[in-house]
Amino acid sequence: MPDTVAADTVLSPEAARARLIRRQDFVACKVAFIDCKMPGSHLKENYSMIGPGVTTNPDQVVNLREPHGFNIGAAAMPSGITNNLHVHFTAEVFMLFDGEYRFRWGPKGGDGEWVGRDGDILSVPTWIFRGFTNVGPDGGMVFTVLGGDDTGGIIWDPDIIRGAAQYGLYLRKDGVLVDTAQGAKKPDDAALINPISAEDAKGFQHWAPERMLAERIATHAGRVFSDAALLDSCLPGHESAMAPAIGWGISEHRDGFPPIRGPHGFSIEWLRLAPGAQAGPFRIAEKMVLMNRSPGVEVTLNQASSAVALAMDRRDILSVPPGVWRSIRNTGSGDAELIVICAGDQRKRIEWSAEILAAASGRDRGRDQDGWIAPAHLLPGASALLKA
Repeated sequence: MPDTVAADTVLSPEAARARLIRRQDFVACKVAFIDCKMPGSHLKENYSMIGPGVTTNPDQVVNLREPHGFNIGAAAMPSGITNNLHVHFTAEVFMLFDGEYRFRWGPKGGDGEWVGRDGDILSVPTWIFRGFTNVGPDGGMVFTVLGGDDTGGIIWDPDIIRGAAQYGLYLRKDGVLVDTAQGAKKPDDAALINPISAEDAKGFQHWAPERMLAERIATHAGRVFSDAALLDSCLPGHESAMAPAIGWGISEHRDGFPPIRGPHGFSIEWLRLAPGAQAGPFRIAEKMVLMNRSPGVEVTLNQASSAVALAMDRRDILSVPPGVWRSIRNTGSGDAELIVICAGDQRKRIEWSAEILAAASGRDRGRDQDGWIAPAHLLPGASALLKA
């Protein structure tokens, strides 16, 4: 049966509110990376919301630095602006909240390209050059999830390192960006990152477009939702559905296979709630981040005696610690959708409240010994469902 969390974690109202990052709390850094002054990239704004990320500017504001096992950031880019070719050592996932972007990968971006739009998710494998351009008519924001607490930094295309020097930007070997236009002294050459050789670049991974599309892209249109992904979805007022995107998350639907697999250090799923519906109360043993894409969502943390209700607007982000009871409710008039990110590559086992377990059992829904939803009357023992 699903694992349980040993002890309650209760958040004070102040601690709960501190974990809610509202869109208006995002703080842009206009010189976060070495390419940010180059023509075509000069209007890019970078954000770090959770974890230190990979920003090389020590002045970058991070809303919540607490380690999560992954980092969440974003890039806001007007039409025509480019994020230049670079390599990561840990997983990098792009989540498009609006706009239209052309991604390219491989040395000089020559291995392939793909155009992503609102709601699409792309996971570029490690040790591959990647970059993207806003090719839509309007500005937009690309959210990113980076694996690990220490991502190891970035390898830049050699042309970017050389070109940035013309604008007074240098990257030290310790990963710190130096902006001489702001009065900083140019570091000695021995302290600077050396551009990699063309031979080294050719030795990185190469992915054909067909393979990238088949294994590393989850499109908005291709999502497969299950209305039996959560134990409580059969209950009145709990109508929900989930669609997996990356790895194994909280879904309890045995046939809900994610389109993007392989280790990332985190899972990503879509949660859809009908108007007025909620999921929970439940808790898990891993850190969870909720990214809201809808006008009205309310998340209640803790149990009733100490409940804290947090209203989330579109693009707001909430981090929920392990062991905290939570309910997620749609307060809007239409369907609400959130992105659910959980730490770890393992399946996350939900612990449901006793009330949810009993109510689901009354509707002949339980979970089998592997943690998947099943008809309660077929489970071993009359009290099998009540063993959380």
